[in-house]
Amino acid sequence: MSTQPSALAHSVAPGSLMAYVLGARPKTLLIAIAPVLVGIASALRIVHARELRWGAALAAMAGAIWLTVGANFANDVFDYEKGADTHERLGPMRVTQAGLLSPRSVKVAMGVSFALATLCGVYLTWVAGPAIVAIGLGSIAAAIAYTGGPYPLGYNGLGEVFVMLFFGLVAVCATSWVCTGTLATVALILSLAPGALAAAVLLVNNVRDYQTDAMANKRTLVVRFGRPAGVKLYALALALAYLAPVTAWALSLAPLSAMLLPLLTLPAALLLLRAVHRERGEALNRRLAQTAALLTAHAILLSLGLIVT
Repeated sequence: MSTQPSALAHSVAPGSLMAYVLGARPKTLLIAIAPVLVGIASALRIVHARELRWGAALAAMAGAIWLTVGANFANDVFDYEKGADTHERLGPMRVTQAGLLSPRSVKVAMGVSFALATLCGVYLTWVAGPAIVAIGLGSIAAAIAYTGGPYPLGYNGLGEVFVMLFFGLVAVCATSWVCTGTLATVALILSLAPGALAAAVLLVNNVRDYQTDAMANKRTLVVRFGRPAGVKLYALALALAYLAPVTAWALSLAPLSAMLLPLLTLPAALLLLRAVHRERGEALNRRLAQTAALLTAHAILLSLGLIVT
């Protein structure tokens, strides 16, 4: 068991601003930004840069960030209340479990984060129409229902599905739509890439935690079907991320550069797959961060490939 979380907890004052920063999990925010970048780049395939709604692009980015912060606070407090975060936890420290913030304080922070995301949604509704209301409410509901409510998604093997849906299809396609007023087919196909890699990040987390998750009755896909199945799903997620640009290029929806540039990250992806297969426990904390970095790099290169032809 690592002593790092407790050491970190002792260096942060309970209730301090730093405690809230830790609860927001800033390192995860690149996972929220990545699909928005792909959505903006997809939009630039169908409109000129001067025609793109840049205000909507920035609002979509800010909304995605605040939704993710709210989801992080929700995950922190609801996992604590359900007994999934204990002293046996192998992952990074959680502020509720560490006593840095009370459950009530974390729930207030969650509410404030979702309120700020809603403000972004109000502007986007004015720009793109009332359908944004349904997308925004659905996103907030999914963020809470991931670990909260009577049927928490993450506890019933649906976490990867909803992560792929909201960090892929919803984020990319909604961004492309609010930026242009049109849903581009290229956005629909390429949404598989960040969505699959976001699911891969969660899979590393669940492969690492499958034993403690089982004790907490958190029935993730890895708990249900075993660690080898989790590694195979991780491999499938990586494969989808690289097949999506190939498909878009094959259908003449994206230039060759959009297929080739993401391939620069393929060696890192293969090394990660090997490591996730071989390693256990806290060693996977590094692979979790590296998978998130892979998602970011893949999204940036894919976006550059779409706009630089």
